[in-house]
Amino acid sequence: MPIFDSHAHYLDDRFNDDREELLATLLNTTVCGIIENGTDAATSRLAVELAHRHEKLWAAVGIHPGEAAEAVPQDLAVLEALAADEKAVAIGEIGLDYHYDDACPRDVQQHWFRSQLELANRLALPVVVHDREAHEDTLRFLQEYRPAGVVHCFSGSVEMAKEILKLGMYIGLGGVVTFKNARKTVEVAAMLPLDRLLLETDAPYLAPVPHRGERCDASHIAYTAAVIAELRGISTEELLNITADNARRLYRL
Repeated sequence: MPIFDSHAHYLDDRFNDDREELLATLLNTTVCGIIENGTDAATSRLAVELAHRHEKLWAAVGIHPGEAAEAVPQDLAVLEALAADEKAVAIGEIGLDYHYDDACPRDVQQHWFRSQLELANRLALPVVVHDREAHEDTLRFLQEYRPAGVVHCFSGSVEMAKEILKLGMYIGLGGVVTFKNARKTVEVAAMLPLDRLLLETDAPYLAPVPHRGERCDASHIAYTAAVIAELRGISTEELLNITADNARRLYRL
């Protein structure tokens, strides 16, 4: 079945012992595509390099809100240069994260979010958006800039999802939809137009049940897809085909 992992972090240290072997196995069996997301200038460069080593893996380049406090003005030029590479298909992972009060100041996060939205629009590239406990501000920025792209690991309400859809954007869902306490995510999964849904891992995080708590990889998307397919009354294979096509369309692959 054609699994497309639309958001992952295979550069994470948890893959250090078997990264290349795992990716080779996944991409030569059931996985038809992976988007590897940078979180700062350095990992964005590594993501592009990783993409060049694997035909069916592509990179998103960006500064994550959790890394924004360490970013410097020159990093924006680095991202622009990386984005010119044929294997770079999006600006990401960018966005807002208000979960920790003592993390990066909100005004700094917002500065980098705005700057990267402007960059994406100027380069005509989609964005990969991180939104954690920052729904109101995230939506405000997206309504102002109206980028193409996806809100990944979506954690908002059905009402917010509808506003995202009005902007023409996609919504990414992963292992959380299999969790017992995932009522809002299940509601969103049940209402989304199928042509706006992407499946993801956020690997190595958020492995679905029955692998919750383990290191996640693209093979686990089958469990997420099975839950959503049952909600939608279609087969897992049909859902995987639809979401793979959606990812190819968004990233122009």
